[in-house]
Amino acid sequence: MNKLPIVALIGQTNAGKSSILNRLAHKNIAIVAREEGTTRDNVVTKIDDRFILIDTAGLKDPSDDFEASIQDQINDAIESADIILVTVDSAKYPDYRDKDIAKNALKSRKPVLLVLNKCDLKESLLNDEFLRFGIKEKDIFRISATTGQGINNLKTGIDALLKTIPTKTVKDEAPAIKLALIGRPNVGKSSLFNSLAKKQQAVVSSKQGTTRDINRVEIRYKGQTIEVLDTAGLRKPGKREVGIEKFSAIRTLAAIEEADICALLIDSTEPHSKLDQSLAGQIVEAGKGIIMVVTKSDLLENANPTNYFGEQNIKNRTAADFLLDSLEKDFDFLPYAPVIITSSETGQNVTQLFELATEIKNNRHLEIKTSDLNKILTEAIIEHAPAGLKNTRPKPKYIVQTDTCPPWFVVHGHDLELLHWSWKRFLERKIREKYPFMGTPIMISYRSDSNKDKD
Repeated sequence: MNKLPIVALIGQTNAGKSSILNRLAHKNIAIVAREEGTTRDNVVTKIDDRFILIDTAGLKDPSDDFEASIQDQINDAIESADIILVTVDSAKYPDYRDKDIAKNALKSRKPVLLVLNKCDLKESLLNDEFLRFGIKEKDIFRISATTGQGINNLKTGIDALLKTIPTKTVKDEAPAIKLALIGRPNVGKSSLFNSLAKKQQAVVSSKQGTTRDINRVEIRYKGQTIEVLDTAGLRKPGKREVGIEKFSAIRTLAAIEEADICALLIDSTEPHSKLDQSLAGQIVEAGKGIIMVVTKSDLLENANPTNYFGEQNIKNRTAADFLLDSLEKDFDFLPYAPVIITSSETGQNVTQLFELATEIKNNRHLEIKTSDLNKILTEAIIEHAPAGLKNTRPKPKYIVQTDTCPPWFVVHGHDLELLHWSWKRFLERKIREKYPFMGTPIMISYRSDSNKDKD
């Protein structure tokens, strides 16, 4: 199949790059705010199945290591791009930074378009002020990402350049597994993301809330493409700040919906909280696969267990042992979720995440023969007959599988609305004894002869 060309948006902070991405994508993908430097990671999206658009962080002087790492991302985006869109705030007189950005883009010898954003404002300058950048006037487009003015002309300009780019082909392959990294702020999502990608794709910082958009990278692992999604950390609703953090929370929830499998990250150096349990519940409710990932194991390895779990009868047990026991107790509603202990610093068990994702993907697509399912149902009834009312008992008759991703089963019978929740859980355990469905929830609905669905 043909490989889509890459178009990169570059420019100073607050030039409107994220607004342009959202306008071209016809939906709000990147976070937009008046605060400068809102975009910190490269935001990637596909535009109408014609090209891939990258929204980079705003270029500015790298005053510290954090800013320098952002600039490295931008350079990577320029290097991988087929077309570069230099974005400028046309309501401000161009300064040396704008000129340097244009100069570096032209040095790449890639096709370059100059996008003059905010042309709807009275302060907007004429094209003459920007011709000194060295970009031809036919390649200058005046737009307003806010009102949509000039967007169609920009699309036409991009389309014209796309026709000049040689077509690249890649082999047809199975759809990518989408793996989302979910967790509280500063739990190590971006560090794990970088370790998986083996390059500085996301900005890593000790500051909470560094990642704001959904950051993505595709990785090939044993012939399978895995798309890893790094999300913003979710805090308790009452502690979320108005504005950007609210948008980040929405995007994290959107990532859960988009993903096939979610890796729920638990910080080994901090006791897990009710928020971790809540996130796990949201993943299960969405019907997604789940992996419990304990991070920062390099800090846990030599730790004294009493530092994390208080005075206990340790009996030569490690902090890791107590942590796993604690997880098993507090996440008892996820007995099927695998747990791995990782360290992004040492690389411990990082690639095991890919192994588990591949296995869980297969489990989510597993289809069971109706005859095998009904053997399980019969055994469950014989072993533990469903209880009912004085003169009425629920009578399950047969079970069928109706869907996958997640696996979904429907039990048919008489008066199934009387089934106790404990028997329903018992039946799920019986199914998992034969078919473990490791890492994925399974859904079971109950349908009485009256055709009323009882979940």
